[in-house]
Amino acid sequence: MRTVRDEDGRTFLVVKESGESTLVRDPETGAEEFRPNERLTTVDDESGLAVAAGAVPPAVRRILSATHDDRSLGLLVELVDRDAVAVRDLLADYDLCESDLLGLLTEFRAAGLVEEARIAGERGYAATALAEEGVELLRAE
Repeated sequence: MRTVRDEDGRTFLVVKESGESTLVRDPETGAEEFRPNERLTTVDDESGLAVAAGAVPPAVRRILSATHDDRSLGLLVELVDRDAVAVRDLLADYDLCESDLLGLLTEFRAAGLVEEARIAGERGYAATALAEEGVELLRAE
């Protein structure tokens, strides 16, 4: 999959090429159209797959990268819904052992989805604005 730009700087993915024109797909809308070859420039430093992924909002991409299964996604959704939660409460409320819970929270922190918080003097975690935005987008119909 090749990436091209038109004279206005818009990025497209090449679907099919012929002698005079190229069928391109707009990665944001999925719409396909033919464009004259002389008006397109190949972009060598952008992966076609990375361009295609760019159609997904950054907050959603971050969540997709950081959550590996339904349990990890569910934990993140719970943190978004519950505001800040003490680690003790997370351990009591969910079927995760301490090492699994802390492993997921560490991954979420590295992804910028949660941050440490103090709840009644105890260590806890709260969802970031990025996590809130991503979960809201995933819930949207």
